[in-house]
Parts: sequence; C-alpha cells; structure tokens
Amino acid sequence: MAPRVLHHLAFRTHDVERLATFYRDIVGLAPRPGGTEGRSVWFALGEGIVMIERAEAGETLIASTSMDLVAFRVTANERRSAHNTLAAAKIVVEGETTFTTYFRDPDGRRVAFSHYPEEPST
Repeated sequence: MAPRVLHHLAFRTHDVERLATFYRDIVGLAPRPGGTEGRSVWFALGEGIVMIERAEAGETLIASTSMDLVAFRVTANERRSAHNTLAAAKIVVEGETTFTTYFRDPDGRRVAFSHYPEEPST
C-alpha cells in the first residue's frame, strides 16, 4: 500500500464567510477552485484541500475547549511575524513551545503555526 497523504480537511461552520476569511487572512491559505457559492469555500494546502463548509441547522460544532489540533508548517521567521498578524486581529495566543504557537479559529478549533524541526531564529 502506498504511503498516505492528506487529501482534504473539512471544517463545518455556521458562518462560512467568517471562517473562510480567517483561513485566508490569518492562516494565509490561498483560495482554489471548488466549493459551492454560499455553501463552501476551498483552499489549497499543498496538494490537499481545506474545505470550509456550511453546517446544517442544529448541527453540533467543535467544542471551544477541544484540544484537537490542526497545525500548519511555517518557517521560524514566518512564525515570529505571525504574532503581529494575530495581535492585530485580536486573536489570543493560548500557548507556545519552542517551535509552535497555538490559537483558536472563530469557531473554537485549535490551530497552530509550527516550524519543527527548524530551530528558532535569534
């Protein structure tokens, strides 16, 4: 069997535009073809896709206390500059390690920027 690679992530939300704006402007994902007007927005993630999809009425979304995580690889310099982006958007950094910065998307998903194993720049 061939090694597995990511095909897509699907994030369900009641506010597609708000969540898509976050993943475009804060995380830095580039829109890609696909999706359905008003129902979903697709972003490129390497060869994979991040799909922001409208949740059905009454659909339970992720708990804001969940420790599930999606981490995006960045360089050490990109991680350092991301702190300015997060602060300007009033997004709380909820934790950090030597290599990773943790925060939440508008729906409460735990998101991170990580440059492991690249050493932090000084």
